[in-house]
Amino acid sequence: MSERRGWIDRLATRWNVSPSRVLIILLVFACTGFTVMFLKRPVVAWFTGGEQRAVFTVLYYLLILPVYNVLLLAYGALFGQFRFFWAFEKRFFGRLFGRRTR
Repeated sequence: MSERRGWIDRLATRWNVSPSRVLIILLVFACTGFTVMFLKRPVVAWFTGGEQRAVFTVLYYLLILPVYNVLLLAYGALFGQFRFFWAFEKRFFGRLFGRRTR
């Protein structure tokens, strides 16, 4: 009989953390995503005077990656998961720029 594991247990195994930490990590991802979402409108209004221009859209998509990652580390630290997210960021940027990391 095969063992059925829930998605939280699978993430805990993949990330090598406890199931309770998985919930905290997911909360950090959620807070980061909501913060980026809520910041977009005022930032667009400030830079463009309320009217979204194509140039701003391009700049927004170029700048969102570093802003998101800084916020991810900040929320990670706030929720006591900085080490996990620092390692996560190193792996992410290693893959992004073609470097292999453990």
